Amino acid sequence: VLASTSCHVPDDAPACIWTILEKAVCKRTKRKDGRLLIDDSKKVNQGIDGLARLEQGVLSVLNLQSTTLRHYLETVAIGQTIADLNSEHWHADLALPVEIDHSALLATTGRLIEATTTADVRFGPIHTVAIPTPRFNLLLDEWRLKSGVLATGVIALLQAALKLPGDDAVHIAVDKLGGRNYYAPLLNEAFAGGWVRVLRESAEMCQYVIEGLSRPVFIQFEPRADGSHLNVALASMAAKYLREVLMLQFNRYWEKRVPGIKPTAGYPVDAARFFAEIRTTIAADGTHERAVWRAK
Repeated sequence: VLASTSCHVPDDAPACIWTILEKAVCKRTKRKDGRLLIDDSKKVNQGIDGLARLEQGVLSVLNLQSTTLRHYLETVAIGQTIADLNSEHWHADLALPVEIDHSALLATTGRLIEATTTADVRFGPIHTVAIPTPRFNLLLDEWRLKSGVLATGVIALLQAALKLPGDDAVHIAVDKLGGRNYYAPLLNEAFAGGWVRVLRESAEMCQYVIEGLSRPVFIQFEPRADGSHLNVALASMAAKYLREVLMLQFNRYWEKRVPGIKPTAGYPVDAARFFAEIRTTIAADGTHERAVWRAK
């Protein structure tokens, strides 16, 4: 799952959105002061309350107090995400939020609205691309490399940025894709109507400007961008949140068919254990293993 978020700020606003909205949001902290936690998803999704914190952050920004997974996907999903998910046996609608208490969600949403209104800051859409296993394996057949599969999602998210309202400049920050230091070919594909000008390419930062489009677009790829940019941190949380909700669906489906099976988070080692335990049932269901197990 990949995601992007957007935020419109005044021209004279400080560069750090955490600073602009400090009365309502904060980075990872042990102090519970009622502010909304927006940070790298690995720091947010810790302990038994991890999913609740992810949910509180994402749904507060979207101002979704009570909804369903179906409506959530209609709000954030782009590309073939919804069609791909609907083709899976275990995909079903469920009520959201799944963890956070409604009163706590209402409180943080209200505080965030007050802070953004005061600062003249407007959160735009959250866009999400989910690549379920069948689609992942098909793309892997085409690209041969896992990085190629990832690139398809990144390109879709970059193209969606051009549809943001207004005509002012768009500044995009992206967490670096592995150890890659050259992104011009990927950007050429994402912005076919413009041309890419390289400003800087190094291990510390890769910066580009896309010229010839309807609005100026500036893009930078940097390591650990989710620690420097609130929007990247929020995107990290949105991607992790949807992944965890979809894994919840997946586990519920197989728990009904394999009584007593221990749920899986879907990560290496334990994923192999889970797959081995459901393999007989997969065959009996007539489900192809490529629908469950990624080739890489």
